Amino acid sequence: MRGSDFAELRAYAAIVEQESFARAAIRLGMSSSALSQTIRTLETRLGVRLLNRTTRSVAPTPAGSRLYDRIAPVMREMDDAVAEASAATGRVSGVLRINTLRMAAKKLIAPRLGRFHRAYPDVVLDIVADDGLSDIVAGRFDAGIRVGERLEKDMIAVRLTPDMPLLAVASPEYLKRHGEPRTPADLHQHACINWRFPGSGAVARWPLRKKQKTLEMVVDGPLISNQQDVVVEGALQGLGILYAYDDDQISEALAAGRLKRVLSDWSPTLPGLFLYYANRNNQQPALRAFIDCLLDRDLSK
Repeated sequence: MRGSDFAELRAYAAIVEQESFARAAIRLGMSSSALSQTIRTLETRLGVRLLNRTTRSVAPTPAGSRLYDRIAPVMREMDDAVAEASAATGRVSGVLRINTLRMAAKKLIAPRLGRFHRAYPDVVLDIVADDGLSDIVAGRFDAGIRVGERLEKDMIAVRLTPDMPLLAVASPEYLKRHGEPRTPADLHQHACINWRFPGSGAVARWPLRKKQKTLEMVVDGPLISNQQDVVVEGALQGLGILYAYDDDQISEALAAGRLKRVLSDWSPTLPGLFLYYANRNNQQPALRAFIDCLLDRDLSK
């Protein structure tokens, strides 16, 4: 294979993974026009159309999907080989692709970006915030971050946070108008704010637990969303009762008196956040370094 052939295939794989010429061009460090020309050259050489392009999206054709499925594992192995060779000299480099929940991106990754970059300037972090529980193997991600109870099977998992409480909260104004629920059954008389899973589109049930008694409630209300900021803002504006993981926004609102907890004795604690990755023989050095950073281990070692 000529060097230009490999460059064309790598460019094609980047477009499929990024689902965008612009994002792929940034990842590859080239202009969008140069990338478009590279793909035209590849399609001409192979004599087949690989991508369907519109003004809003890009997706592989059936022939393009078959090509990507064949070359993706090879690209992965080559990337790992290069990373291991660099690590042998004490230099950690390469692209590290992480698929993460939005709350983990905000709470765990964003505050540590500068620290990680200073310690490993040759590593490119490709962070995809995704609450849809994507398959990290199919998406060619090096690792994912999820709540413990929603981990993919056959993965190696590293705990990042303690278990997290679920909180039922509402604004004082809402509770003044409608009263406070005393039992789970009272929720049927209240407006409730629901969470829709981004991947499946299903509306989440409310898991409630008191001592040995466990319930799963289906509740109704004026707002359903798959965006944390939206559902929290709905609670703050008095639309109803919200049931969600405790995060900075909710904690700050509780401390300021803008939200109040209800049904505290029925609120369980669920598994915290875990980083997980495929069970491969050799964990790449950049991923080990990233895990150390998230766990606040000494990056100077």
